[in-house]
Formats: sequence, structure tokens, C-alpha cells
Amino acid sequence: MNYALLVQGAPYSQQAAHSALRFAHALIARGHTLGTIFFYHDGVYNASRLATPPQDEPHLVEAWRRLHEDHGTSLLVCIAAALRRGIIDEREARRHGKAGYAVESPFELTGLGQLLDVHSNHDRLVTFSP
Repeated sequence: MNYALLVQGAPYSQQAAHSALRFAHALIARGHTLGTIFFYHDGVYNASRLATPPQDEPHLVEAWRRLHEDHGTSLLVCIAAALRRGIIDEREARRHGKAGYAVESPFELTGLGQLLDVHSNHDRLVTFSP
């Protein structure tokens, strides 16, 4: 079965992101495919390359990156939610005259319409909210 996840919780203030990551690994271990993860609302903070958690805590941004590298999972970030929260990529930083950016590959800023496409092209969409 081909799954997609919708992550709406910030990485260190709620359990949603950590639960989504554990669920992702469990899916893959059971032989399912995890095609896409869509980060929405405060979930966009999962895409910030500037996150630097203490060494005794999981580094969720790097864990998402490894999931992409190991399994080809797309990591999509809602651009509207991200811009509101200052989570932008290099292209958007230039476009808005900002000095820095927080999002880089393999995370991809995309429109909310992409979530509808994700829903249509996967067998299941599982939501993780705070």
C-alpha cells in the first residue's frame, strides 16, 4: 500500500512530528511505500535546516532527510504556512529580499493544491496533528 502523511505539529513542542516519524518507519518495515510527507501549519518547522536540538534529543529534520535519502519519500512543505512562519527557501528569500533562508533540498515548498494531488495519488493519507 502506498501511504502519505500530513504532519501538522512542530518538531519539539508537540508529539505529532515524532509520532509521524515513528509511524513512517513502521510502515516501511512492514513493506509499505511511503510516497509523500506533507508538512502543514506548524509542521513546516520540521523543514528548518537551522534547527539544532541538544545532542541527547532526536534531530527530526535530519531524520526526515534520511527518510528521503533511504526511501525516496517526497518532503513537501506548504508554502503559505511556511512563509507566514519565516520558513523559506533560497528562491523565496531572494524574491522577498531576505538575507537568509531555512529550507533546502530535499524539502520542497509547494502549494496547498499539491496536498489534494497527494490525497488522490496515494492509497492512504494519515494525519498527525497536535
